[in-house]
Amino acid sequence: MTAPVPLIAGNWKMHGLAAALDEARAVAAGVGAAGARVALCPPASLVHRMSQALAGSAVLVGGQDCRAEETGAFTGDVSAEMLADAGAVLVILGHSERRAGYGESDALVAAKTLAALHAGLEPIVCVGETLAQRKAGEAIAVVTAQVRGSLPPELAGRPFSVAYEPVWAIGTGLTPTTPEIEEIHRAIRATLAAMFASAQAPILYGGSVKPGNAAEILHAAEVGGALVGGASLKAADFLGIVGAL
Repeated sequence: MTAPVPLIAGNWKMHGLAAALDEARAVAAGVGAAGARVALCPPASLVHRMSQALAGSAVLVGGQDCRAEETGAFTGDVSAEMLADAGAVLVILGHSERRAGYGESDALVAAKTLAALHAGLEPIVCVGETLAQRKAGEAIAVVTAQVRGSLPPELAGRPFSVAYEPVWAIGTGLTPTTPEIEEIHRAIRATLAAMFASAQAPILYGGSVKPGNAAEILHAAEVGGALVGGASLKAADFLGIVGAL
């Protein structure tokens, strides 16, 4: 089997006004012949404007979440169809900030993933353990259970990726060791192989990825890219990560 094409995706979280589109343009100008697909996932308020600003470039635009339902009385929510209509081609689902802050279960993440597929969006499904779970020796069991519970069978034959983000490493400056990352990524790959016979989805690493540690992380076994938080807000930092492949 051929290896999946790496994906470097930036998650802007709740950052970015119209002026921040200049950073997105700078990313598009600097990507060049990258060895990976590159994506930026801004707040919903910027998805349409970013898709217009980056039209014709190599940089993809994604959303950060979507509702499982297509339409309805869900004030403040955004459906997968709305993201696609605004120009998104990917969507992040099941991020630990959604799981912890909004009580999102694996079943809900799976429902959102299915909604993304129906809208033609490529899902980036996030999984990861807390520090307490890692210290208790439960990291692999927790993460593989999230993979099994969050990925619907309809993903078979469709493009998607899994992002491993240890909760304790997100925004803290802490990162697991390379052997720890490889151990989890291998376990995710084995789980995907059991679920989807020919699954070649890239497995991204996320959690305090920076230009200084990107090369070591991105060249670890079974690491097929990165989901980048704070370092994706500045073009220079993000391009430093893209160029580390």
